Amino acid sequence: MSEPVHIAAIDAGSNAVRLSVARAYSALDIEPLHTERYALRLGEGVFVRPRFSEEITKKAAKAFQHFREVLDEFGVTRYRAVATSATREARNRKAFVRRVKWKSGIRLEVINATEESRLGREAVLAAMGPEAPLRCIVDLGGGSLEISILREHAIEQAAQLPVGTVRLMTMLDLRGVIHPAETEQVRRYVRALLESKLTPRPNLGESLAVALGGNAETLANVAPGPRQHGLQTVELSLLRERLPDILRRDVRERMKSYAVRRDRADVMGVAAITLLTLGRYLNVRTFAIPAVGVREGLLQEIAREAFSRTEPHRYNAAARQLLVGTRSFARRLGYEQQHAEHVRELSIQLFDQLQAVHHMQAHSRVLLEASALLHDIGHMISHRGHHKHGEYLALNGDIPGLEGRDRAVVAALVRYHNRKSEPGGHHPAYAALEDADKPIARRLAAILRIAEALDHSHRQRVMKIRASFQSGAVGLQVHARGDAAEDLKDANRSAELFEKEFHVKVYFRQVPAGLKPKLKTGGEKKKVGSFISGLARRLF
Repeated sequence: MSEPVHIAAIDAGSNAVRLSVARAYSALDIEPLHTERYALRLGEGVFVRPRFSEEITKKAAKAFQHFREVLDEFGVTRYRAVATSATREARNRKAFVRRVKWKSGIRLEVINATEESRLGREAVLAAMGPEAPLRCIVDLGGGSLEISILREHAIEQAAQLPVGTVRLMTMLDLRGVIHPAETEQVRRYVRALLESKLTPRPNLGESLAVALGGNAETLANVAPGPRQHGLQTVELSLLRERLPDILRRDVRERMKSYAVRRDRADVMGVAAITLLTLGRYLNVRTFAIPAVGVREGLLQEIAREAFSRTEPHRYNAAARQLLVGTRSFARRLGYEQQHAEHVRELSIQLFDQLQAVHHMQAHSRVLLEASALLHDIGHMISHRGHHKHGEYLALNGDIPGLEGRDRAVVAALVRYHNRKSEPGGHHPAYAALEDADKPIARRLAAILRIAEALDHSHRQRVMKIRASFQSGAVGLQVHARGDAAEDLKDANRSAELFEKEFHVKVYFRQVPAGLKPKLKTGGEKKKVGSFISGLARRLF
């Protein structure tokens, strides 16, 4: 069993810089240890003059120096620090990043809007689980509004709008009471950009939509709705009723009335107008609040990388000879080559994708490949009970390179490749295993069962598998040629042993063909920039 690792994520947003420290036991088991928020508003000056001031740079260096001390205190060995909208737009961002690195030793990575949106989306999917009927994710930050419209958890439409709360507050100088004319300006600005960048207009109706970020979390306390999927929500009709009260108050009054910090009170009016405008455009009545974001997405990726194999598998001569001998033996017994080779390929994809869960060594991968090649050889004796006949042949046949403990493991996997038989001490191969090898055999058999089931039709429809990890769950995204419903149905039934061995729930999802994010090209970005400039001149 791998030792736990201490990991951390830092998100340098437009409104604040946040740190999360966690202890990861595996890609599935991440225990939060410590969080901090440093009230450093990077976006306030940048959105008017696209440069960080010397004062902001000094404050940032001080914040990261403190975070460095926290990382050292917790013994963090892996971290990722990212900066988003405000830093992306600062012309002196390279000097800013260098100063942070020099003062703290922390490498700050400036990520683009697409990566920012992806990290938030991964965090939401992990928090809510693969079965959540999620249709929309919005992230209202200080610098931008990120929108992802999903179908079967894949992106159907995506847009990044420069209408973050700090940006609009700064550009329009909305520092306190927001008057009706100013409210209409914000609404028109958001609506115009939605119509220019999110087309065709989505009509979500009763679909599940979630909102990320501190702005949405604050508004959920102001206008709480009924819980959805166990999550707090913001009820937009109630928020609309309470909007006049928010807007007529100055910052100090909002802090007192709504029990919020100053740097949240000054933008909550803009946030409310933006969220209401977005809700009307999408035809959404409520937004669920999963209380996760970029940092949680970062922690999941760091944990997955910490427990995954990064170097390619390179088999030694003995391993290569074992596979050559296995194929030769299988051919002599008239195996169905296309099916066996496809199950072998799916098996090693699963082994590699799930490394962060099973932690098995490269030699186990070789035994899994050999078992996949041999799993149906018992059909030569009889179709009925072929798993038992296959076990006997694997134990007693002339298979060059397969000897001793390895032969018993492979034979056990051939016996358990389907749901006809469960591992038991009365089976010859399993009984021959040493105690240390029995868990390996069960775990490899659990992987082989899923791989074999994914080609249940023997038509090689499933081509690629991608694993994602949630708390207590593994999601397997399946890329297939045509309709793989038959194979997925059998895979669902065949995942029971895996779930039992690894104490997780397994979910399968076929990725719809042809769904790709609609990203703006360079020319389109220039057009949008011109549109924004023209709109700003007309409105302000």
